[in-house]
Amino acid sequence: MTAFDALVRPDRYPLSSAYDPAWLLELDMGPHPLWMLEDLARDLDLKPGMRVLDLGSGKGATSVFLAREYGVQVVATDWWIGADEAAEVFAEAGVGDQVEAVRAEAHVLPFEKESFDAVVSIDAFEYFGTADSYLPYLVGFLRPGGRLGMATPGMTREVRELGAIPAHIKEVVGWEAIAWHTPQWWRFQWEITEMVEVTSARLQEDGWHNWLLWARACADHRPEERVAHQPVIDMLVADGGELLGFTLVTARKR
Repeated sequence: MTAFDALVRPDRYPLSSAYDPAWLLELDMGPHPLWMLEDLARDLDLKPGMRVLDLGSGKGATSVFLAREYGVQVVATDWWIGADEAAEVFAEAGVGDQVEAVRAEAHVLPFEKESFDAVVSIDAFEYFGTADSYLPYLVGFLRPGGRLGMATPGMTREVRELGAIPAHIKEVVGWEAIAWHTPQWWRFQWEITEMVEVTSARLQEDGWHNWLLWARACADHRPEERVAHQPVIDMLVADGGELLGFTLVTARKR
């Protein structure tokens, strides 16, 4: 089996496996976004017709998935990717009538309060969501009882507990790893606000392995860019699943 073939796993991710791996790799902005989203959605209660904010939507793969698989209306919001570029992806995928592309920074969201039924964030929350004040800000955009779910790089132990960023991680991502928290850290961070009820907080099963499969597929997909992916592959191989993976957290607005 090639690294490319390994991205089709109907036993674990039946919905994601219907998507062309080449299409996903062309939209690459981080580890397999649909595996994380499909796994996370098992702990959410997404229903057709809901208005969902896809926060940190990147080039749009997760927004396409949300619209197609759950029948929701999506507002795809990202700071790094222009709205026109994202809108082209949505139109080509046949979901242009379900997904609105908005370019916005996560701390200055141009939306009405209590205007979403759910907020989903895949592999982006680590960039803006660790501040103590961020959850109360974000929850303001959810209707009462609204759902919040995020998947982010995580670790089995806190960097504070370890006393330092492990060398094999620091060499590749530097200080960024201080934002890669355990599920327990996120649970406390959200619950202490008393604004949400955390409904799940867990490490993705085989998250480290999933990450490695994706990195290898990216390197094979574009050999000319292997030099950019090889450090991540080396980091994951050195880790061996001891510390690295993905944290998945869901909550309901009180």
